[in-house]
Amino acid sequence: MTGKLQMRVLMLVSSPFITDPRIYNEAQTLIKAGYGVTVLAWDREKNAMVQQDMDGIEIFRLRIRVPFKYGIAKVPWHAFHLAAWQCEAYRTALRLNKQRPFSFIHCYFLDTLPLGIALKRKWKAPLVFDVRDIYGNMLQSTLPAPLARLFFSLEKKLLKYVDSLITVSEIMSKYFEDSAGRTTTIIMNCKRLVSSEYQPPANSKFTLLYIGTLHKIRSLDLLFSVAAGLPDVDCVIGGIGQPGYISMLQEQAGRSNNISFIGRVPFAEVLKITQTSDAVFCMLDPGDINSKIGMPNKLFEAMACGRLIICTRGTYSGDFVEREGTGLAVDYSEAALREAIVSLRDNRELRENLGRNALRAALTRYNWPNEEKKLLEIYAGLQDRPKGR
Repeated sequence: MTGKLQMRVLMLVSSPFITDPRIYNEAQTLIKAGYGVTVLAWDREKNAMVQQDMDGIEIFRLRIRVPFKYGIAKVPWHAFHLAAWQCEAYRTALRLNKQRPFSFIHCYFLDTLPLGIALKRKWKAPLVFDVRDIYGNMLQSTLPAPLARLFFSLEKKLLKYVDSLITVSEIMSKYFEDSAGRTTTIIMNCKRLVSSEYQPPANSKFTLLYIGTLHKIRSLDLLFSVAAGLPDVDCVIGGIGQPGYISMLQEQAGRSNNISFIGRVPFAEVLKITQTSDAVFCMLDPGDINSKIGMPNKLFEAMACGRLIICTRGTYSGDFVEREGTGLAVDYSEAALREAIVSLRDNRELRENLGRNALRAALTRYNWPNEEKKLLEIYAGLQDRPKGR
């Protein structure tokens, strides 16, 4: 690893990077392989530390604030602040590069890619683009269709400057091959195993868990409607999100005697808490395009802990669960979710069989050691390329 000790990676993230397990896992893999990793993030809410060392990851957060705007003013207002963040991030990256030069640029999300391309041109450094969602799909729910389509064209144009394209699933890989003619490396959001042996939970009541992004497309309203007051069922909800939505969840949990809201959960605690549950909840709204084709972290957290998962039938994640036998895929309705919860609550053997299947899948295929090899191969290949190519 002697040649890699001086290699540094700049990761660009348009989020505060507080609880993003994909970025964390990839950064840790690179650090253990001898690379230095710096994350340049956007803290819009001004809630996180400006500078932080997170297990060896050097983090700088820029506090460019985006006050909430209503109606048609929301889009240009956000665009203005995005441009302000990109300009400030560019200046900060140049300053950090003078102190210790960067050898690679690693972008997450399309809104960081123009910044990454500008830095690539400046430094002649290889550019990695790591995509988990299709940006144009996200904007279709908030922008007029013709305007949203512009982002598909922009994405195709910007991808020409990317040296290595990473995505999270076969369906995403096919999208980029069809839309932009780009080959990808699939690196799934797999986790390191908690244990190689199945360990049954020890709960007196059937315990259903969700820890992750707190947003309406995560169907927590559906879960609350079904689970509140359901006999011999406990629900535990944790994660981060917009303050207003969190307040609403806290209020709903406070009105129920069997739903607990635990707030933000540190990286190191997510899998430990997952292992204490009987099942993981991961029903995504099938009306959201990215949710329909997404592969959420919950799938892999559940498998790593030997826990079954409940997903939405007809989504890519639901198809995965049915194919691998790692949980239940149910229709997106209160009646279907209630039936699934009750059947799991009343059938310990079913829970254990699905949990064992989940752990077996993690042991044989869906684990981070398998995935991180591909990340290191990408960086080794980019390191050997002529500079500026």
